[in-house]
Amino acid sequence: MYAIVAESLVKTYGGVPALDGVSFEVDRGEVFGFLGPNGAGKTTTIKILTTLIKPTAGRAEVLGCDIYRMGHEIRRRIGVVQQQESYELNLSVEKALDLYGFIWGVPRSRRRELVDELLIRFGLSEVRKVKAGDLSIGMRRRLQVAREFMHDMELLFLDEPTIGLDPIVRRQTLDFIKSKAREGLTIFFTTHILEEAEYLCDRIAMINRGRIVVVDTPDNLKREFGKIRKVEMRAKHSIPDDFIMRLMADSSFDRVSRIDPQTVSVICSTPGEAIAQMLRLADKFRLEIVSIYAAEPTLEDVFIGIITSDA
Repeated sequence: MYAIVAESLVKTYGGVPALDGVSFEVDRGEVFGFLGPNGAGKTTTIKILTTLIKPTAGRAEVLGCDIYRMGHEIRRRIGVVQQQESYELNLSVEKALDLYGFIWGVPRSRRRELVDELLIRFGLSEVRKVKAGDLSIGMRRRLQVAREFMHDMELLFLDEPTIGLDPIVRRQTLDFIKSKAREGLTIFFTTHILEEAEYLCDRIAMINRGRIVVVDTPDNLKREFGKIRKVEMRAKHSIPDDFIMRLMADSSFDRVSRIDPQTVSVICSTPGEAIAQMLRLADKFRLEIVSIYAAEPTLEDVFIGIITSDA
């Protein structure tokens, strides 16, 4: 049995479609990434699946429960971390965690254990007595994610959970989420940080303008769109703007980016020709090349290629 089944979901606002026939399945125990640009329909999909709003058309089941008829049962068995900040301003960190466990009916002794564990896991021990309203944005986000683990659940929806977290805490959070997935928790995960999706997700759906464009594993996506290659060149000194403009004028290149003053990258399907062109231009501009190489595309490269081609 799937954890989530969505069939032809449609959601319109004032006649404008936010979702336009969205269909996919999520296996139990899977970390399922849901990626797309701003306004693509990610948050609307989560709101439908968590029974916060009803679709205009289509159907869906979550943990075997129909979203129209069994909303209470679905909400009892899931966890949700939304993009919007949500916390109790006047409660200390430890009391906020304890209250959340109490609301979910967790016994007091178990709540104490979970509070202590989560304070350590999310690096909140030093601020356990501090009111949530006095925390930094990053600390508040840690608290918001941590408290969702105060109760048992079968499926967790994470809508960009690492917003505002520094790189170290972000990786620690992802590792904790990964450990929960290994224990059997199903996770529906959205992010704008493609490295996170590549690190965490078993499969990924890409949505654009309310429609699913592709669903596959990160490795398969990179293989499927493996014609795309990144060619990166680094010069000893700053690369002139005219050099970049010449590359951008080449219609055979999908994307040209200046990485830093001395480095430029080209996304294309013909890396050999790209290297030859860059070498010719480097000679013309009298640039001394430190390095030039073709690399496998990252998930971010694939994402940009898929979404821009679907525009």
